[in-house]
Amino acid sequence: MGKKIMLQGTASNVGKSVLTAGLCRVFKQDGYSVAPFKSQNMALNSFITKEGLEMGRAQVFQAEAAGIEPVADMNPILLKPSGNHRCQVIVRGKVREDMSSSDYHTYKPELSKELKTIFEKFSNNHDIVVMEGAGSSAEINLREHDIANMGMAEIADAPVIIVGDIDRGGVFASLAGTMLLLSEEERKRVKGVIINKFRGRKELLYDGVKMLEEIIKVPVLGVIPYSDIKIEDEDSVTTKFKTKMDKNDVHIEIIRTPHMSNFTDFNIFETQEDVSIRYVDYGEVLGNPDMVIIPGSKSTIDDLKYIRENGIEQQIKELQKRGKLIFGICGGYQMLGNKLKDPYHVEGEVDEFDGIGLLDNETTFEKEKVTTQVEATIHDGLSGYMANLGGKKVKGYEIHMGKSKIGENVNDLNMINKKLEENVNYAEGSVNKEGNVVGTYLHGIFDDIDFTRGILNNIRTQKGLEKIQSRVTSFDEFKQKEYDKLADLLREHLDIEKIYKIMEDHENTKK
Repeated sequence: MGKKIMLQGTASNVGKSVLTAGLCRVFKQDGYSVAPFKSQNMALNSFITKEGLEMGRAQVFQAEAAGIEPVADMNPILLKPSGNHRCQVIVRGKVREDMSSSDYHTYKPELSKELKTIFEKFSNNHDIVVMEGAGSSAEINLREHDIANMGMAEIADAPVIIVGDIDRGGVFASLAGTMLLLSEEERKRVKGVIINKFRGRKELLYDGVKMLEEIIKVPVLGVIPYSDIKIEDEDSVTTKFKTKMDKNDVHIEIIRTPHMSNFTDFNIFETQEDVSIRYVDYGEVLGNPDMVIIPGSKSTIDDLKYIRENGIEQQIKELQKRGKLIFGICGGYQMLGNKLKDPYHVEGEVDEFDGIGLLDNETTFEKEKVTTQVEATIHDGLSGYMANLGGKKVKGYEIHMGKSKIGENVNDLNMINKKLEENVNYAEGSVNKEGNVVGTYLHGIFDDIDFTRGILNNIRTQKGLEKIQSRVTSFDEFKQKEYDKLADLLREHLDIEKIYKIMEDHENTKK
């Protein structure tokens, strides 16, 4: 079994996911076979592996940083909230069942046994496993049957580093308080702490760091400055959704619905220098965007009700009449159709619900979830914002419960050429005749720079602006450079040698 280290936090959104990715990159650069692992992840952002299995997005970008293919066992338990204190429980990439929070808590001991087997097998395949906790290390009300933080550290017999976020304030108290609330055995596992997201003069922290070390009896392994490195953030309490509307040429507005999923689909736009993005939140209205995106959803009908009741549906229709581009992905695609039918009551008690009606199709929800990776080619002869995109290659993954049947008044968006690495040939997605309403099930379709830049340049042409080339020629290459920047940052501000020693000493004590 390989070495391991576990990053836990004083709270959610302290930066555990990004620091885990950074350590994966550092160890990879140093020549080790390294992999991320998070026993339990609660998120609506998910990914489909090459085997058709579902996992959290955080472990995907951590795997990218480690230079390996993501597999579901990196995130063996994924919880997808579905409202009313219930969640869909996904184990090793497959849906097990929907559970209430109390039922899930009772189910944890059984999952704990599975996790031990999964982790032992997983760890044997790598020199180092960088583990990530969930939320806070010191949730004393959830200590019994914990499988996310210290419970998982015990299952894996892993040393722990606790991360605190100084940007939100109170970092010394949160780190000291976390240590205070841990049991004596749990405190023995903690070998150091990290202060993350620091802004200002580091020397002003020296006295506080020294006093903290005297109180908690473990070293501060580093003070990591706040950085502008563009690493994917899938945390549910992310600050990504704060309004950002720069004076750029192309304005995109994304509707932030209550059950929005896979907002990482839109990270690519942040790399395009002529694009500004605004997430339209509750109580807000659409402005005058060039493109409106309706994202994926864990509860399509509920999110469509939200859009309708808040007046956003009518605003979308008015923007479409004015020639603006409306783009729906997955649940957003389903909403744009004429009807949503739910004969098996997958989403609730309603048998049928009217869609927005901007695409001539209707969706029927089925009992089985579609989970697949695909590669596709954009159809020739599309008009409007899809003009001149024929033949471009795109790829992505599908996660949805419904199937959409298209009518006569739309064109197919693309042809799927490969599904789970097998050759196929069938149509997917819809485009209206005018070419300004588009829908697809493909999460990640925008990651293809050539396709996305084509749409953006068609918008520019409509506005009388010259087409431009992207400075980023490959989104994957862009991300790899960002992972290297992150590794450089950690090498400069984190005691990497001490972390190696923590892992080595822990292994030696077991011999």
